Amino acid sequence: MRLNRFLAATGLGSRRHCDDLIAAGRVTINGKVCTNFSAQPDALDHVKVDGKLVRAAPTVTIMLHKPAGFVSTRKDQHARNTVFDLLPQKFSCLFNVGRLDAQTEGLLLLTNDGELAQRLTHPRYKVDKEYEVTLQQPWDPALAPKLLRGIFLDGQRAKIAQLHSIAPTRLRVVLRQGINRQIRRMFEAIEYRVKHLVRVRIGNLRLADLPRGHWRALTKRELQSLVGRAPAKPFSVAGAPPSTVK
Repeated sequence: MRLNRFLAATGLGSRRHCDDLIAAGRVTINGKVCTNFSAQPDALDHVKVDGKLVRAAPTVTIMLHKPAGFVSTRKDQHARNTVFDLLPQKFSCLFNVGRLDAQTEGLLLLTNDGELAQRLTHPRYKVDKEYEVTLQQPWDPALAPKLLRGIFLDGQRAKIAQLHSIAPTRLRVVLRQGINRQIRRMFEAIEYRVKHLVRVRIGNLRLADLPRGHWRALTKRELQSLVGRAPAKPFSVAGAPPSTVK
């Protein structure tokens, strides 16, 4: 197992984060600094990060129904409530997979499985994230193509992959990107304000009836589903056949 995968399996974070630790010279194997990304430590090697011995831990992945008013981080410099305030102390070693901004609610995954985090967050895997969006004013369907074609945010084209109207002021949208506050900013760009935003699905995993502020462990079947074994059925833009939604 390559060094970044070994470190990710200890719960330190994603492989990308572990690559940063290696590059910074913070990792030692048997007392020697190792910056070789191809190194493959075995069970008898002593691997340390910042001088602390690390070992692969049993993987744990939970889902949380994040309420509004909680930030998706371990500690907050502004002393706001964090998602870890909602969890037992035994989950303090987990890290969240992606983020929801403070006022966005819904499905948030936390894990110590760096491989899973990589699979769910890296752009090349194009994992669906589905949201329910409540707008300040009635939606004009004529604006949908603009969101599907994309709007430039932070120097890149931000797109909504799928969009479906479910009520005059309520939409369901799917993202396959992870730009900061993407949905809110895209709607602001076309002069709509998002009143309420809830993530209801990641891949095939749905929030369903999990109460706000509660968590539960994922089943083996759900974990298998998350790695893309059975893609979720897409929905279409209102008034258009599914094949037109890219």
